[in-house]
Amino acid sequence: MISKVGQIMLYVNDQDESVKFWTEQLGFAVIAEEDNQQGFRWIEIAPTKDAETSIIPHIKAFVSKMSPGLNLDTPSLMFFTDKFDQLHRELKEKTTVGEIVNMPSGRVFNFADNEDNYFAVMEKK
Repeated sequence: MISKVGQIMLYVNDQDESVKFWTEQLGFAVIAEEDNQQGFRWIEIAPTKDAETSIIPHIKAFVSKMSPGLNLDTPSLMFFTDKFDQLHRELKEKTTVGEIVNMPSGRVFNFADNEDNYFAVMEKK
């Protein structure tokens, strides 16, 4: 049986720029990095070093060659924060950020990464 979500594969055009965005703009940490010297680099990032779920940005062109027909669309991700207003203000200075929306489950806003993929953030106290 599945017990948790471990890693999320995020297919990107520029792996270095993606890692730079997540680490510099959102404060994620690089958990692991490997390079097989044949075009495949594995870079694992997460909000904290002890996070249960991490993101692996993979280069779309490389994955497409390895697995033709694989769906390379961006997953719809919802992140949680207990510093909602602070994060909203800080991200507005760094990237494209949507307005705050009140949902039945709490306040939410979205933001764009360096490749204009949108992700959501929900307030969790």
